[in-house]
Amino acid sequence: MRKSYFGMPLSLIAHIITINLILYLCTSETYRHGFSILYYNLSWLLVTYSIDFYPKSRRKGSALTLLNFLRLFLIYSFVYFASFSFWKNHNYSLEYIILVYALICILLIALRFLFSWLFTLYYKSKVIKVAVIGWDSNLKKIRKMFDDPSLNYEYVGFFDNKKSQSPTYLGDINTSFAYIFENNIDEVYCTASKLSKEELKELINIADNSLKRINIIPDNKELFSRSMSIELYGPVPVLHLRSSPLQMEYANIVKRSFDILFASLVILLILSWLTPLVYILMKFDSKGPLFFKQKRHGVNLNSFWCYKFRSMAPSRECNTKMASKNDLRITRLGRILRKTSIDELPQFYNVLKGDMSVVGPRPHMELHTQEFETSVDKYLVRHFVKPGITGLAQIRGYRGEIVRKSDIVNRVRYDIFYLEKWSIRLDARIIYLTVFNAIKGDKKAY
Repeated sequence: MRKSYFGMPLSLIAHIITINLILYLCTSETYRHGFSILYYNLSWLLVTYSIDFYPKSRRKGSALTLLNFLRLFLIYSFVYFASFSFWKNHNYSLEYIILVYALICILLIALRFLFSWLFTLYYKSKVIKVAVIGWDSNLKKIRKMFDDPSLNYEYVGFFDNKKSQSPTYLGDINTSFAYIFENNIDEVYCTASKLSKEELKELINIADNSLKRINIIPDNKELFSRSMSIELYGPVPVLHLRSSPLQMEYANIVKRSFDILFASLVILLILSWLTPLVYILMKFDSKGPLFFKQKRHGVNLNSFWCYKFRSMAPSRECNTKMASKNDLRITRLGRILRKTSIDELPQFYNVLKGDMSVVGPRPHMELHTQEFETSVDKYLVRHFVKPGITGLAQIRGYRGEIVRKSDIVNRVRYDIFYLEKWSIRLDARIIYLTVFNAIKGDKKAY
């Protein structure tokens, strides 16, 4: 289901600004009293969090949102009216206090409709094509959500082994994936009751190896894993096969904010003086440009230019062959840069641009992606998130050259584990161990 990556924080900020502005303008005597600002704002955060007021997806309809508003206004009214008992030095009548609260409620509801309208306009250009595999009563209920114009789905039809006269019937299940690939379907929904256990396992493998998001309505076939999560679409439970904390809007905002801050500090405090120093040393060491750039695959297999300090002499093999131990292409300065991982620092420009993250699966050159996506099981799962300058696989010893098949297999396993278990704490630990290994020296840094 489509996530609203900016709706929650923008709504929260707008609501807090509105509450504080109204209280400042209309009840300044109590608003300016000691800890009242902290009291009003902290109470709002606690109340909204306790009732899960700000949804993390756009699946909740207007009626449910308005019902939540009524619950919120009722609970927060105790906070609001209690404040005038705490700070008694004011001349406001009860009628005036009630009118001020009514004004706050009306403006917050108006903001809700304004944001709903703005996000509907925003998502007009982001149509998600949806197909359904298997058909039953649950999927009939979900179909209503696909027809919701505010969510901007384009429902193309369904596949089922039982032939149907419906105009949206696309064929039997065996033809479904050929159609999905040929017509660039974004999301696929299917019901487990229509498929055997073996067919479901095959579906999961196809999804993991084709960069398609598959959502399954589960039954009792006992197909569960640590990466699965269940979300309620109204009364219907839907099983997400490849769930990650990074699908949640708050996680993306936190991670992106950290990336921008961290990358900015590295560029200003380190690269600002290190770049000209490396440039001067490189001119004495070898011919060629300061930076080396290479096309690599990022999130959703989108290609981008990945930057590094040049550590090798220019050659025709630069985009086809990984660096190996005692590689003759590596320059004298390049050995130092690679040993200390300084050659990777220009990738903080990629982080600032949004192509990469500080922490994530390491991006591979396009040729190797094409090789591994067919030879390594679940390889493409790592492309559901932005690639990183460093990652969990790298601090666990799986960096650099791929000598054996197990090197890339284990790297993919760590990358998928990171995707499933992401947290700020995990990112911080990976960064710490990366710096520690760079200072200590990594035997695979060559």
